[in-house]
Amino acid sequence: MARKSADGLHARIHAVVGRVPRGRVASYGQVARVAGLASHARLVGYAMAALQTGTSVPWHRVVNAQGRVSPRATPGADSLQRALLEREGVQFDAQGRIELARFGWQPRDRARRAANALR
Repeated sequence: MARKSADGLHARIHAVVGRVPRGRVASYGQVARVAGLASHARLVGYAMAALQTGTSVPWHRVVNAQGRVSPRATPGADSLQRALLEREGVQFDAQGRIELARFGWQPRDRARRAANALR
């Protein structure tokens, strides 16, 4: 995939993640679907990993389909993600899972339209 093409896809993904409200989470697959990239959950992970330190994109609100924080290459990043989510009121059970039925983001059509406008 050409660099310019990847940048455009990452921008679409970042736009969707930017819509996830405080105290809510979205799965990688959900972000991919809302961005119009169904079956490309892994690409969402790459887009999150490509973010620069100090970004305004709320990367910490993206979790895996089981409602867990995924391990990161950067030491301590998964602990930081959990701490940021807990600060927003997201609760984890004893097994480290988030109840997606309670804390999962339910995007509205507006978020889908915003992501599609970036295509």
